[in-house]
Amino acid sequence: MPLAPAQWQKALAADSLAPVYLLAGEELLVLEAADALRAQAKRLGYAEREVLEVGQHFDWDDLARAAAGMSLFATRRLLDLRLPTGRPGVDGAKAIGEFCADPPPDVTLLITAMEWSSKHDGAWSKKLDAAGTMVVFNAPRPNEWAAWIGARLASRGLAATPDAAALLAERVEGNLLAAAQEVDKLVVLRAGDSSRIDADAMESLVADSARYDVFKLTDAALAGEGARALRILAGLRAEGDELIAMMGWLVNQLQLALRLANAPDLAAQARAERLWPAREQLFRKALRRAPREHWLACLTRASRIDRIAKGREQGEAWREAERLIAAMAEPRVARALA
Repeated sequence: MPLAPAQWQKALAADSLAPVYLLAGEELLVLEAADALRAQAKRLGYAEREVLEVGQHFDWDDLARAAAGMSLFATRRLLDLRLPTGRPGVDGAKAIGEFCADPPPDVTLLITAMEWSSKHDGAWSKKLDAAGTMVVFNAPRPNEWAAWIGARLASRGLAATPDAAALLAERVEGNLLAAAQEVDKLVVLRAGDSSRIDADAMESLVADSARYDVFKLTDAALAGEGARALRILAGLRAEGDELIAMMGWLVNQLQLALRLANAPDLAAQARAERLWPAREQLFRKALRRAPREHWLACLTRASRIDRIAKGREQGEAWREAERLIAAMAEPRVARALA
């Protein structure tokens, strides 16, 4: 059976690595777990690492060739296979299954997947789980956030009262990256102070990461978080933000999505756009939900909203903005653009 995330640190502390690992789920948690595994591999003498990026035209024979390749320095090797969608396809499932059936000595295969659900599970992942270690990292449920934050603080040498942890959970509004950033900030702010953080101290230390802004709006929409995106849009309106100013950034991000959708090599285009890996993954997820025609339609609608907001066309600008955000997050509601 797959390991629970709580068992991961114990498994990682072993004096040897499994032949194969699958770390899947929430991007931040998967990246942290993969970094920890790479660090442990280095401590155990894995001096060589080969990265395999699974894209649209990836040749799965590369996995077999990498596994069979000789080490330059007669050392242990780590094969770092990035499988963003968590779906290897027929050829990939076969290649992973063959590796699991007969893993080469002194080689460990690490597979990371930034998307995972019960629909991703298959014969290949069951073979992998039997041959090695599989861990699925999910974001905390709403009632688990305070405990998750308390545990993360403790892992970094800080202690907080339940009320303080609950306050931070409320402030980050279910945003995993924001929560991690706030914890890291607290580590710096509380350096050398071992006292327990109470609610009053937390209030003074933590910025309001749930504050509404247009950057969170577009990120939530591109991430497919429709309810959260619409809540942010409503918050922006309530705070008196001008729709005209917001549309500039929305149009900018939709143009970027369209350029990425049109690119023959998305990774190369992302590098040309100077996207951080996390934002590249955000756009990859968005583009997997809908074809380029959808993003072109969204861009056309955004331009119309801009004209309405400037009084150059008839319509209810905020209502149209709600429809646009809903369609960006959930392409199935794209009929709202009509």
